[in-house]
Parts: sequence; C-alpha cells; structure tokens
Amino acid sequence: MLTEAIQELHELLPRSLITSCEVTEHLKGTCLFEVGDRPAHMFFVVSGEVILGRPGLQGSAVILQRTRKGFVSEASLQSTKYHCRGQVVANAKIIQIPILKIRDAMDSDPAFAGRWIGMLNKEVKRLRLQCERLSLTKVQDRLIHLLETEGDNGRFPIGAGIKSLASELGVTHEALYRCIYAMEKQGTLTRNKTHMCLANATGQKAP
Repeated sequence: MLTEAIQELHELLPRSLITSCEVTEHLKGTCLFEVGDRPAHMFFVVSGEVILGRPGLQGSAVILQRTRKGFVSEASLQSTKYHCRGQVVANAKIIQIPILKIRDAMDSDPAFAGRWIGMLNKEVKRLRLQCERLSLTKVQDRLIHLLETEGDNGRFPIGAGIKSLASELGVTHEALYRCIYAMEKQGTLTRNKTHMCLANATGQKAP
C-alpha cells in the first residue's frame, strides 16, 4: 500500500517535493492539528482513517471530511490557520509534505499546479456523491450507495468501526446496525472485522 501511495505521489508531485515527503505513523486518537493552528504540512493518508471535525451547535462533533486514502484538509494550502480539528480515528500511516514547499512549487511549476487542480476536481466529484448519498431517505439506500461508489467492487473498509461509518452516512449507529443485520440475513451483505461487501451480481454471497 505504501508503494502504491508513493507511486501516486510521484505522478502528482514534482521531484523536488518527493524528497521532502516524510512517512509517519499515528495511533488512533492522535490529533494532527487543532482549530487555530497554523498549517505546516499537507497530509496524505496511506492507510488508516483521518477525520476533520468541529463542535456542532448541539455539542456533538460535525464531521467535515473523512479520508482513508489520499490528501486530507486540502483547503489548508492557502489558509493561515485551521478551522477544524484533524484526528486519527484508526491507526494510520501518513505522508507529510511541507506546505510552504508545495506553495513554492505551484508558483514555479504550472504543470504541477494543473495536476493539483485535477486532484481537487476528483475530490469535488467525491463530495458531490456524498451529497447525493445524504439526500437518500433510507439507511439501506445510503449504505448501498456508499459501497457502490466508494468501495472496491462493492468491498468497503470498515476502518474506525460501525459508529464512525454511521456518522459518515448521517444516521444513528443503532439504525445502521439494524440495516446491516437485515442485509446479512437476506444474504445481500457480508462482513468481517475489517470490511463489508455487497453480494455479487449473480446473487451469491461476496467472498
């Protein structure tokens, strides 16, 4: 997985930035940055799970972004401070890149700037899918939409757990547990400690 991430970064970043990348490991619960901190690094999640959140009006946390693979907090590139909290919610391997060096490279390398814009466009498309998913009224429809659009052939990492997944889907964890149990009983979903998977197109249970 680290090799794949490095290959992805090689395709995106200029050589001068590749040498500035630092691979770090973080345990669940680690805070990458707090609200008001000055951004110093761009974070690329190789494995694990990182969320961006801030307190809601009712006191519960509002999840703004959830990343299992790829950059997190891309908007911090041009910000003087963070407006949310970055937290590791599943043991993670993360590549850190100094933000100032990314800014300098974008100013001097138009080709890199174009590739970065392309990466941001992909993130916008993902967020559009998320908005589409949250417009669905049934828990099962939201879950299937997530597995089909962000899973690997219907196979999706559970990551930080069902409660975290429920937050991503905008439902209570009790409702999601009931949905998963019903789908497992119907044979349309299988699950283990790390992944859940939709049954294949022929109606057989997924491996």
